[in-house]
Amino acid sequence: MKTKNNIYLLIILLLSTISCSDYLDINDNPNGAITPPLKGLLSNTTYNTAINVYRLGSVTSFYTQYLASPNKASATDIQERINTDNAWRNLYNIMSDVYDMQRFATESNSYEYVGVAKTLMALNLGMSIDVWGDIPYNQAFSFETITPQYDNDETVYSVIFNLLDEALVEFNKTNEGESLSGSSDFIHGGDIDAWKKTVYALKARFLNHLSSTSQYDETAVMDALSNAYTSNADDAQLTEFQARNPWAGVALSNSNLVLGGWLSEQLVDAMNGTTFGVFDPRLPLITDPLPDGVTYTGTINGDGRAGDGTIQLECYLTTTDFYSNDNAPLMIITNAELKFIMAEVEMRQGNNAEAYSSYLSGIRAHMEKLGVAEADINTYIADPSVSVGDAGISLETIFKEKYIAMFLHPESWVDARRNNYNYTDFTIPENHNLELGGSFIRRFDYPDSEYQRNSNNVPEVTLLSKMWWDQ
Repeated sequence: MKTKNNIYLLIILLLSTISCSDYLDINDNPNGAITPPLKGLLSNTTYNTAINVYRLGSVTSFYTQYLASPNKASATDIQERINTDNAWRNLYNIMSDVYDMQRFATESNSYEYVGVAKTLMALNLGMSIDVWGDIPYNQAFSFETITPQYDNDETVYSVIFNLLDEALVEFNKTNEGESLSGSSDFIHGGDIDAWKKTVYALKARFLNHLSSTSQYDETAVMDALSNAYTSNADDAQLTEFQARNPWAGVALSNSNLVLGGWLSEQLVDAMNGTTFGVFDPRLPLITDPLPDGVTYTGTINGDGRAGDGTIQLECYLTTTDFYSNDNAPLMIITNAELKFIMAEVEMRQGNNAEAYSSYLSGIRAHMEKLGVAEADINTYIADPSVSVGDAGISLETIFKEKYIAMFLHPESWVDARRNNYNYTDFTIPENHNLELGGSFIRRFDYPDSEYQRNSNNVPEVTLLSKMWWDQ
């Protein structure tokens, strides 16, 4: 088994040998290796791609009201403009390394590495477009300019699908160069068949983003799903960490009075029986109850925590919960998510019976992932608010359950916007950003560094400017 020390050494190795093709890094390193080792690039890109999911989720989880700030009128909580430099830098750093990995792997006919590189580029590129819209791509990685032009988000979205199709071609080749290193692949351990399934899973996700556009192709989504995951064992996730799962870091900081990771009233009420009349057995696995041992209460977004802090009155992430313990899996894309995508597509096709079956499969897959007891799963599914039958299944019901299953994941913000934030009792935060005029935020603003360095190319946007798929 790989150890945390191995991860640490691999990342340090990469940092000492990384090439300088990233347009964010304008300084040449005379001591750097001309050709970084593919294993080092693989370890860094697989590890930090998963961490990028957390980096985005640490912001978007306030927009989807999974989390709420314990401080009144916190900028993220009330959807004011924030500086997104950190997310931008880390996404582009990894895309730059992926670009280099593909380039060096192509030169040595290491097709397995090329396939992984194309997959990771598609994923990081997609995550970037989904929060910023237009971004630099064609001029971003060749190091010919430090002020690259921005590419149209709809145009670059087609690149995502091309990359995923090309990744499958590479994975199906007979590898002539270096074989994929299992010990350096922190997502699938060098398993090419697992990578193929993840390609199809990502293809289904990104194709389904187009549900409000004329390009939406239900058949293509279903075809991708048919070649993707069949069980939770297929999930793309990070399970080993340099120190701990980053959400565990949030929980640990919270226990040391650096407050963060407080659960939103919206999420807690959706699970404690307040909103839907049924207690969700996943709630005790997501957070701890209040000191009385039975009550679960969330924080109102924008209003800050209740009381003076001497008595715990609201719930937050702790170091013993499923998502926030030291060794908790950091999920990239899962079988449960795909079941809900399938249910949504089948619902749009008018296949209610199939949609209802997939919806129930999604609930069960997520509950099994969290370790909910079988009896509790059956009790929850049997509740009339959940067991709605073929006649009662709807997009609203599917999105409601998917919302719970995607806890802390940035993909949930894509769903919220596609669904126009149409969740039961989902309310605008207190002290909400007046510039939004009572509407929910639709995008990140560009980072300060881009306005400072590349201002001539940065598009003019507001926090209400919609992505091309958000129509």
